[in-house]
Amino acid sequence: MSSVLSVVPSAVPSVVPSAVPSVVILGGGFGGIEAAKALRRAAVRVTLVDRHNHHLFQPLLYQVAMAGLSPADIAWPIRSILRDQANASVRMGEVTGIDLARRLVMLDEAAAASTAPQPVTIPYDYLVLALGSRTVYFGHDDWAAHAVGLKTIEDALEIRRRVLTAFERAETTADGRERQALMTFVIVGGGPTGVELAGALRELARFVLASDFRAIDPASARVVLLEGGRDILSAFPPDLVAAARRQLAALGVEVHVEALVTHVDSGGATVRMPDAAEPNGFREARFESGTVIWAAGVAATPLTATLGVPTDLAGRISVEADLSVPGQNGVFAIGDLAVFTHQTGQPLPGISPVAMQMGRHAAANIVRLTRGQPTQPFRYRDKGMLATIGRSAAVGRVGKLKLRGWLAWMVWWSVHIFFLIGFRNRFIVLFEWVWSYFTYSRGARLITEQHRPPDPRPPP
Repeated sequence: MSSVLSVVPSAVPSVVPSAVPSVVILGGGFGGIEAAKALRRAAVRVTLVDRHNHHLFQPLLYQVAMAGLSPADIAWPIRSILRDQANASVRMGEVTGIDLARRLVMLDEAAAASTAPQPVTIPYDYLVLALGSRTVYFGHDDWAAHAVGLKTIEDALEIRRRVLTAFERAETTADGRERQALMTFVIVGGGPTGVELAGALRELARFVLASDFRAIDPASARVVLLEGGRDILSAFPPDLVAAARRQLAALGVEVHVEALVTHVDSGGATVRMPDAAEPNGFREARFESGTVIWAAGVAATPLTATLGVPTDLAGRISVEADLSVPGQNGVFAIGDLAVFTHQTGQPLPGISPVAMQMGRHAAANIVRLTRGQPTQPFRYRDKGMLATIGRSAAVGRVGKLKLRGWLAWMVWWSVHIFFLIGFRNRFIVLFEWVWSYFTYSRGARLITEQHRPPDPRPPP
């Protein structure tokens, strides 16, 4: 991302403003989409900007990575979502800067298509920042080439390619040590994404690929889940964490907590692990692996650092109680881009229900401002939290009710299918789910062209 521009060159075309207030929403994720839809009947012009043409249902992205679903099953064109909303338009492009003083958004509409730059400026009366987050390697950006994160469809396809290729290479190598490394999969991060990946990967190896190979036994593949904190699923109650660990153990997932990754390369990961037998209480362990998957951390888009507004260490904007950006009239930040501590003193979790509720509330406050009314503080309504581990295995909290096992798994799938956008998506995912449940078959086991993830480091 480039820094904020102080002067807009005359050669750069601008969108001509009108008498109707203009609301620009940056980001077509859960928060951005909900904000746009909530403004359906408002007397405003809505412009939603995203670098992709589709809305991605990220909670099921791990299913694409593990060959359970195809990308089109969990994505839907943004234009299709908003096609019946007369006051909304969609712009596809990369946000390159925001001039808060002049109320302008700088956009490169050709960046996503990798063609010649086409800079555009979009003026706004109200702005919603919903640009989401990116994978962060805690100062070790060189690890990105060896440990793929899971934020985009491209990431999921790359993980799928690496996992399936590892089995193919293990089938043909005569080197026992190399085969063992190829059939060892390391997942860094014990949050919901890491747990879901670990469980799905063991099921892929244990059931789906079990009879597809002749020289190797895919069921013997080793899946290692590394968590730097005291335990996995830190946001869940202790009894549900214990249930999750039991279910992971039943699947054959090897879990290590308080395991801090100190190095990642093409041959695996080096980890600092607790060991009471050592003088300093720790030892260094090496996991030789051909596939390392990164699910350990995210940070806000680097663009937030250029805005001159309060941010936390992860680059998230510290919003006011009404979700507005401090010192900026009519500018709101939501979702993974915002840190909201006004309700409990602790930041709200970076999950889709939070982003969706924030999006609707930011839209409601914009409507209040257009009517000359004061904004209202945001309050998150916590309806629970769910994490799936594998076939008939999950944990969850719905209100005060704690769920585990098959019942939690059914609730997890029901909730996620309900929130999928588009009847076609719901029908296909439901069909694929039922089919794979009874047959252990996954039809998306395609090895595609290698994807080289972009350099995660912000430009100088």
